[in-house]
Amino acid sequence: MKLAATIEYLQDPEKVEAVRPTHRQYLTGLLQQGKLVLAGPFADGSGALIVYETETAEQAEQLLKADPFHAAGVFLSWRMNPWKVVFANRELLPVIYSK
Repeated sequence: MKLAATIEYLQDPEKVEAVRPTHRQYLTGLLQQGKLVLAGPFADGSGALIVYETETAEQAEQLLKADPFHAAGVFLSWRMNPWKVVFANRELLPVIYSK
């Protein structure tokens, strides 16, 4: 089951940047385990969208709460919703990783 987390960030760019490498390392691990569909911050820095692949909503919530951004207080609030993929254009969704 895919679960989309729409997340609001702490508005402290220095803190976010300090924790970002550890956060991305965590997400890379989830990607390698097949538990991450896609993830990325909103362009305005207000938060992010993370889509998890889990069997239950509780498992997705556990993954979110295990994220270093959560532990550091970067994740202020979130909304988790089951997500159903209807259309996707692989050419418009390149895999990009940047620090």
